[in-house]
Amino acid sequence: MRVGLEPMRDLAARLGDPQKSFRVVHVAGTKGKGSVSALIEAALGRAGLRVGRYGSPHVERVTERISVQGHDVDEPTLARALNQALDAYEAARAAGTPAADATWFDLLTASAFLIFREARVEWAAIEVGLGGRLDSTNIVDGEVAVVTNIELEHTEILGKTRAAIAGEKVGILKPGAVLITTLGTDDEAGRVLQAKADALGSRVKRTRVDASAPIAEINLALAAAVLGELRRKEVTGRSGEPVGAALLDSAARAAARLPGRMERFDVEIGRGRVPVVMDGAHVPFNIGAVLRDLALAPELSSPCVAIVAIAADKDARGFVAELAKRASTVLFTDLPGSSRGRSPAELKALADSLGLASEIEPDASHALKRGLELAAQANAWLLVTGSLYLIGALRGAVGKAAPTPEEAGAAPGFSRAPVGGSG
Repeated sequence: MRVGLEPMRDLAARLGDPQKSFRVVHVAGTKGKGSVSALIEAALGRAGLRVGRYGSPHVERVTERISVQGHDVDEPTLARALNQALDAYEAARAAGTPAADATWFDLLTASAFLIFREARVEWAAIEVGLGGRLDSTNIVDGEVAVVTNIELEHTEILGKTRAAIAGEKVGILKPGAVLITTLGTDDEAGRVLQAKADALGSRVKRTRVDASAPIAEINLALAAAVLGELRRKEVTGRSGEPVGAALLDSAARAAARLPGRMERFDVEIGRGRVPVVMDGAHVPFNIGAVLRDLALAPELSSPCVAIVAIAADKDARGFVAELAKRASTVLFTDLPGSSRGRSPAELKALADSLGLASEIEPDASHALKRGLELAAQANAWLLVTGSLYLIGALRGAVGKAAPTPEEAGAAPGFSRAPVGGSG
């Protein structure tokens, strides 16, 4: 874990501190960061404001991480910004200043800020990469800070308890800023958030949505709370009307759809179609919530076949235990493009101990083919989950095999990319 933000601050200073050219909503939390950020971006865009969004990780293309006016940046724009950031990095190396230790994520974050400045962005929804206190994004001065939720993740970096992790994530809160969260003071992590806010003289606003509510409803409540705070700050849209939760209409929700977040496809196989859901959930509480929400759709109420790859630092036993409640069979595969994945053999042993039928297919593309076959045979649906790296490796193939919702005659809400995913 890095010991300070000096490399990022030095890098930004060499670039003229582009992060000071726009106002910021800073979003942290275990899950939901991406979806909440996308909703904020879409709503402010509906108000006619110039808006940017920075998030991570990407699913298929690195350009997904940086959005302006609801559109991913193009490769030439990102390349220009990266070259500027690299020039600053090389200058720091020559001078021996802190930016000589800048990471790849520092460079990408600085590039996003450069792009926002060039695009004359007025507001940006900035998603934390990891933790918060020492994250590269934490050189911004967020007027509103969001901590969506706190669960055990990256414990070797952020801490072994929810309270410790909360201390890292609430590190994005700045003096006098407003903190928005789902966590109350009856929760150990929520008490850490409140204590930090008290120390900084910051107000805390909590959503009134039950923790068992659908993920999309929780995400919408958080985004609505942000817009409510911006209204209190007398932020207005291009027409002069105050911004507010009313901006989260169906058009904004549609614009906020992200790949790999409860994303649904209908894949043709033989003479039939297999419903496929792709979600990057990677912690137990989140996959449990995803499965609970998906069960509300009649076409997804039956047991599923799952394709799973999980990083080595995740709670694999807890994750597989949640899957065992809804999956009939799980195919364990290698984590594509990474050496940090749990071995499929280890995951199968966990499934065996839980009485869950499973197979090993190290190659992700072969696992997809096998999963579709099993789902078709069982008249089941297919879930691809455990990592956005896995989603990124398979999403293109699934998309090519799936007709558009119009071609499929899909019912409302059953689409290739629904709103309000888990990421």
